[in-house]
Amino acid sequence: MWNSFLGKRLKGCGYAFKGALLLLRHEASIQVQALIAVIMTIAGFYFEISATEWILQIFAIGLVISIEGLNTAAEEIADFVHPDFHNKIGFIKDIAAGAVFFAAVTAVIVGCIIYIPKF
Repeated sequence: MWNSFLGKRLKGCGYAFKGALLLLRHEASIQVQALIAVIMTIAGFYFEISATEWILQIFAIGLVISIEGLNTAAEEIADFVHPDFHNKIGFIKDIAAGAVFFAAVTAVIVGCIIYIPKF
């Protein structure tokens, strides 16, 4: 069963779920993003945002948490490959962090577009 097409997909989902739990359990940046996601979800219910606003908010939350996870993976790989300080490794980590920055700024802009008119 586990070697079938469906079995392999289910196995892959299991690995993805395990990875998500590892991120939530061990990464402070993901924990902060998850807390912000919960707060924004509560705000969405409180302000009764529209379906379109929910879509944009969910995309923004997913974008930030996904990029944050990729950033964590890049940092872990870089540290594994070269545990000591190295300029090139630092450059790679900075670029990965920059991607998180772009995602976070995008999410803040989406949040402002949704919530500023509510005040």
